[in-house]
Amino acid sequence: MAAEKLRQVRRIIGEARLLLIPLLIFIGGGATMSVMYLARLALRNPDVSWDRKNNPEPWNKLGHNDQYKFYTVNMDYSKLKKDRPDF
Repeated sequence: MAAEKLRQVRRIIGEARLLLIPLLIFIGGGATMSVMYLARLALRNPDVSWDRKNNPEPWNKLGHNDQYKFYTVNMDYSKLKKDRPDF
């Protein structure tokens, strides 16, 4: 009697674990994408300066047609005209 109850409990727990697999995959994927986006912001954003001694103002070294935004709708950066002075 107790062995039968134990088998039933194990079967229910096994089924519950199988049902949690898609949830864990999506949570893991979302966490991975958020970490990758934060790493991209830290490494590619011109507002972040990791080396203040050699490059104190990294935003001044950007060209007028450099793309640093993550996603831009209907924008061709190669056709932009220069609208700022040189420093």
